[in-house]
Amino acid sequence: MLRYIVLLSCFLLLIVACKKSSTDTPAPSSNTNVYIGTASVSQGIGTSTTLNLFPPGIRISGVGSVSSSDAQSWIMPAATNYLQTSFPFASDLHNIYTAGHSYANANVALNSLNGNDIITIDATGEVFTAFIFADNYFELYVNGTPVGKDPVPYTEFNSCIVRFKVKRPFTLAAKCVDWEEKLGLGVELNGANPYYVGDGGFVLVLKDASGAIVTTTDASWKAQTFYTAPITDLSCPTESGNYRYTTNCNTTNASATSYALHWLVPNNWYATSFDDSKWPAATLFSNTTVGVNNKASYTNFTDIFDNSSQDASFIWSTNLLLDNEVLFRKTVQ
Repeated sequence: MLRYIVLLSCFLLLIVACKKSSTDTPAPSSNTNVYIGTASVSQGIGTSTTLNLFPPGIRISGVGSVSSSDAQSWIMPAATNYLQTSFPFASDLHNIYTAGHSYANANVALNSLNGNDIITIDATGEVFTAFIFADNYFELYVNGTPVGKDPVPYTEFNSCIVRFKVKRPFTLAAKCVDWEEKLGLGVELNGANPYYVGDGGFVLVLKDASGAIVTTTDASWKAQTFYTAPITDLSCPTESGNYRYTTNCNTTNASATSYALHWLVPNNWYATSFDDSKWPAATLFSNTTVGVNNKASYTNFTDIFDNSSQDASFIWSTNLLLDNEVLFRKTVQ
């Protein structure tokens, strides 16, 4: 009998313990802030490795790194060729940092060039001229050959000319970076807010030797994002095939503990042979949305960028604010 009583007591104690455990442990939350997607995820500010690529600039063009939760290291805001001497700088259309290079119009800027700026890809090809405004930084390839990079990585805003000689058809490929002041968070100082989410934007007009417009940035370009930040709710980003959406994610409450999403850039993304068929089409944005109506580096050349017969559109990936490293491709026939 005593043995029975002892066993019954232990059984009752076990039931009580289980009940207590189930009531003391909170049920899983329906808002777990869990990321579901293909990106690597980092949180917080990265480590500075280069204080400033361009000391004359109005804002600091810093470079650094951040580690993601899967133990990968990412260059912030992007891996660029800015310091690589083998990658040529673009010529100036408007650049306040070089004396005499704030040109009144495109013809004056072109007349200042002596031909040494033309990058030859095909000796028997045509000479093409690209007029470019990028917020903030670009690198341009033609058939995988570097033809021009932005001489001003961040601000003050500038615009550029890139000339090259190539046979048709050819492939344009551009890397664009919306620079950041807090590395790994995609934010900049705006007034008293150090966590302001800035925007990007890229516009290009390509002309042939006769001055005729060959192509402009529009929805026929491909665009893919490889760095998105800041993300305040990891359950917000979504993916559908190769589309990476953050359209409904918050852009006003970023902080030092916000997250970032990183995707590996394909090694040969700029090559003619690269298959971009599954990349999303570029998204179009207005001059007002990008905010260029008060920038002389754009408004002095609206006859180029906003040509009445073929107005070029600003393009980006699906999110102009949160997507900070975007790759573009276009085949010109």
